Amino acid sequence: MTVTQRIIATMDSKDSAFFKELGARIAHARKERGMTQAALAEQLGIAQQTLAHYEVARARIAASLLPRVAELLDLSLDELLVGRPTIRLPGKRGPASRIEQQIDAVTRLPKASQKAVWQVLDAMIAQHAG
Repeated sequence: MTVTQRIIATMDSKDSAFFKELGARIAHARKERGMTQAALAEQLGIAQQTLAHYEVARARIAASLLPRVAELLDLSLDELLVGRPTIRLPGKRGPASRIEQQIDAVTRLPKASQKAVWQVLDAMIAQHAG
């Protein structure tokens, strides 16, 4: 195997893993929101079978569809593509602060748990604001 063939094989392997993870995130987010494949596919303007192929990585989703998928599933592109939001303060460099790490952890919880955390936070802030 030539060097070029090894590089291509490595890229294909990484791409394959990426699309499997992406498909799993799409399926998980869709199910978490109580959406069927047919409903999401219709909103995307694609066949349900095509979405099924994306979710199990039998087909690779077009990059042009990703913003719409993220919007319909109420996810950021970071959440959709890498599984977690990227939290960076403007102009800040270096590792995330403890509060940024905690916010990141909360955003990875199921939506119902996130809501509970935000309600507790809102109540604490309101209690100490005045």
